[in-house]
Amino acid sequence: MSELDTALGAFALALVVAWIVSPVAARIAWRIGAIDVPRERGLHAFPTPRLGGMAILAAVAAAGLVFLDPGDETRGILGGALVIAVVGAADDLLELSPDVKLLGQILAAAVPVAAGVRVDDFTLPFAGHVDLGDLSYPATVAGIVAVMNVVNFIDGVDGLAAGICTIAAITFGIIALSLDRNAAGILAAITAGAALGYLRHGFHPATIFLGDSGSNLLGYLLAVIAVQGALKTNAVVALVFPLIVLAVPILDGGFVIAKRIKYRRPVYRADMSHFHHRFARIGFSQRRTVLYLYAWSGALAALALALRFVPYSDDHGHFDTTWTLVLLGFGVLAVAASIYLVAVLEILKFRRSREREISRQIETGEIPALTAEEIEREVDREVETREFDAIRRD
Repeated sequence: MSELDTALGAFALALVVAWIVSPVAARIAWRIGAIDVPRERGLHAFPTPRLGGMAILAAVAAAGLVFLDPGDETRGILGGALVIAVVGAADDLLELSPDVKLLGQILAAAVPVAAGVRVDDFTLPFAGHVDLGDLSYPATVAGIVAVMNVVNFIDGVDGLAAGICTIAAITFGIIALSLDRNAAGILAAITAGAALGYLRHGFHPATIFLGDSGSNLLGYLLAVIAVQGALKTNAVVALVFPLIVLAVPILDGGFVIAKRIKYRRPVYRADMSHFHHRFARIGFSQRRTVLYLYAWSGALAALALALRFVPYSDDHGHFDTTWTLVLLGFGVLAVAASIYLVAVLEILKFRRSREREISRQIETGEIPALTAEEIEREVDREVETREFDAIRRD
């Protein structure tokens, strides 16, 4: 059996297991009280069971035991997956404090790192080879924990985190197999299958949420795949792949953390500054929000694949004009998608909609009369602080 056939078999098994086990996990969540009730910053209207991550864990464990080669790294990866899923499930049920959750994330990340899944060295443009030495242990743990948290940040709309992780895992899998990082490629296929199998029940309207058990587990798996499949190579572009593939959750998390720091709020305190919250406030439905963010992630994934497979250079400084233009086309597509979503949808469209909403409120007497300049200043303030109510769609 070829490595591609193995990866496809692993994908299929994980998908089926997650598909079957997700409703079971939902029933268990109802029984033990692991329920996500509607709250101010949430976008769902009805109580929904959590623990979707336990279905993903079952799928990863089943497919991993069948298709992954037994060894220290595999045992470490599956052991760390078990740790983070259990910590996440405890948070889904008991709502752990931020420091306890962070400690659990660090512990889970340390398990595969101790088993050999770590970045010992890499290559930087213009700087050449960088050997981390003993810093490889804390650096890799920190990277895995960071990816867990950025994936957890985007888990706020039905199917968003699972869908983006499916796209990322498929992309990582293709790249890893092409680099002969077969273990990472098969693990990526397992992760994609598990996320997609869960998504059958987790897309809007979801009958079960990922919960922290699922979002942390998917983030953990993507981070481990990136380390095994790309970062362990000495290619300069290896550092670029994870950043491009995971750009949507990274940008979302970066914007949110930057805002919290700017306004002197605890970085761990949840708020409504994420992309999905912003889209909801300018009138997007959950499905439309998710599909737009899927498309953005897909455009970035296509750029990562183009960087890997488009033969634009012979690696000796000679560029092929035609293939370079093809690669630039993928880059333009990714940049255009990013600008469209961040600038046009989030800022320009919001400005127009919010100005109309304020004018309507003035006409109905809901707020005092304002001049055009005062309306513009108010909209500027709301764009800066993101403090406004959802815009009505008449």
